[in-house]
Amino acid sequence: MHNAHALLKQYFGFNAFREGQEQVVSNILNGLSAAAIFPTGSGKSLCYQLPATVLPHLTLVVSPLLALMQDQLAFLKTRGISAASIDSTQTPEEAASVLDGVSNGSIKVLMISVERLNNERFRRFIGGIEISLLVVDEAHCISEWGHNFRPDYLKLPSYQRELNISQVLLLTATATSKVIADMSSKFAIDDNSITLTGFYRPNLHLNAIGIEEASKQRYLTEWLQTRKLVSGIIYVTLQKSAESVASQLQRAGYSVMAYHAGMDSEQRKAIQTKFMSGEVPIIVATIAFGMGIDKSDIRFVVHYDLPKSIENYAQEIGRAGRDGSDSECLVLANKDNLNVLENFVYGDTPELSAICTVIEQIKEQTQQSDQWELMLNQLSSTSNIRPLSLKTLLVYLEMQGVIKAKYSYFAEYKYKLQTTLATLMSKFDPERQQFINAIIDTSAKAKIWYSADLKQLETFIPNSRGRAIKALDYLDQKQLIELQSKQLTQVYDVYQDKLQGQGLAESLFNQFTTKERSEIDRINFLVNFFGSSHCLSLQLAQYFSDPHAVAACGSCSVCLGHLTQLPEPKQLQELDTYDFDVISADAISKLKTNDSAVLLTRFLCGLTTPIFTKLKMRQTYGFAKFEHYRFKDVFNWVNKHKEK
Repeated sequence: MHNAHALLKQYFGFNAFREGQEQVVSNILNGLSAAAIFPTGSGKSLCYQLPATVLPHLTLVVSPLLALMQDQLAFLKTRGISAASIDSTQTPEEAASVLDGVSNGSIKVLMISVERLNNERFRRFIGGIEISLLVVDEAHCISEWGHNFRPDYLKLPSYQRELNISQVLLLTATATSKVIADMSSKFAIDDNSITLTGFYRPNLHLNAIGIEEASKQRYLTEWLQTRKLVSGIIYVTLQKSAESVASQLQRAGYSVMAYHAGMDSEQRKAIQTKFMSGEVPIIVATIAFGMGIDKSDIRFVVHYDLPKSIENYAQEIGRAGRDGSDSECLVLANKDNLNVLENFVYGDTPELSAICTVIEQIKEQTQQSDQWELMLNQLSSTSNIRPLSLKTLLVYLEMQGVIKAKYSYFAEYKYKLQTTLATLMSKFDPERQQFINAIIDTSAKAKIWYSADLKQLETFIPNSRGRAIKALDYLDQKQLIELQSKQLTQVYDVYQDKLQGQGLAESLFNQFTTKERSEIDRINFLVNFFGSSHCLSLQLAQYFSDPHAVAACGSCSVCLGHLTQLPEPKQLQELDTYDFDVISADAISKLKTNDSAVLLTRFLCGLTTPIFTKLKMRQTYGFAKFEHYRFKDVFNWVNKHKEK
């Protein structure tokens, strides 16, 4: 058994573990799988970083966000721990260098996105590497009861088996008891190996005030004036709000910048650097900002709009006060943007007819064979289901035993030589030269790019596809060719008895509507939470199963006697006063037979779908006409007129 305390001092310079860390590290070093549910900023990452220094093989970390990876990599490098990531921003040379380091064992920690495991080339590569530990960061993403469900996460248990990884570590800050049980059972983690530290942090003072939309900016400016100019984050829902709130604060004399996903990555990186260095103390941001931010002296987090969910709220306020000093968390609460939060949810649920389209396509394509091949974006366009929702549908079909993921491959491999053919061949023995020649001879050649024809290659050399991809990857790694792979195609086995079963589409649709209701309930819980007469800190801690949460905090706005009444949204013009035929005529004309009540409602509420992109519906009269209304109200209005 390694001396965990000695490793902690040697690599991280700390004399003692934080709460929970030692138990998790000991579980991993004793060969067990484990889960760590710690609040944001409580040192979850150390639970894999320390074991990685002594585990015999690679530690593979799956993370949902590039920003998270970059921050953790930078930290590991300062500690002399060899770590790297594979991501889409890298040049071929950079990626090749990382793969070399993983192959020869000089890289101890490799960070990837979950989508990287869908990549046939990467899976072939990583399948040949011995892995000691699989780390699943933001592990709540594996549970459809979590606030940030990601369908690709559901495949991780099968990847663990496929790659023969004996140990798993799950990390998250925001998981209810239902989510903890769900994610742990999927990886067969024993209850005794789940470490849950308290959620409550006494230095965070939660404060909610009910305020009309028109008064928010003035209130925020005055609130900031009563505080020293210290570091803080102001969260908003929409990109345009980030810009407008930031510019008004700039006019009031504050050093502040906006940050949102509409900016390019270089711009976002520069703003983040200025914030981290203290050059710009205040950021007004959408939720695109903050994942992986580890700045210890953030003194306030303001939610200018209601947060997206209670989990998002917990995660975002968790960025304040990591140094243990008092920090304020303020919510400017009203019901004005409830429709935005709700409409995000309604925009994701596929229609029953769209689910039927997918099922019919599977039936058509599996008349001769029990294998189904698809390209996600193509099927998304055909079925009019957003790509993320389509991924969820495929996972639901797997869970119902209708399909089973077999493998994925790239339909197209293109390459160009980086040296002369003679020089390339001179690097190999005659047998390998013969095989490389066969790949090149069966490839179609344009000016400088070759397109590999792996089907034709297999007519000369049976079962050579895998070997050919490995050879192309090796040549790319050695920078003898530049390789590009395109058109990811997923292959599933199809079980016809389940596919032909009665009520399949309805059953799948019901799963989506159950999830939809759960998301809407989550929003209602959020509203009731901020408007409640019970201690905010205690409620929050109990929501996240904090075993120590038993008493009111004494310092939140409720404990101080300031109950919050959330103002109702401003009165909008009655929908019945609008002329349905005038507003929807252009949309109905463009959509033709696709003009269902749901699609028309999405059009009028400004929610995008694949068919809207294809038909350029954004430019059509009526698009987003009712973006300030609640989806349900617009749907009832549309339905009433369509039934006439």
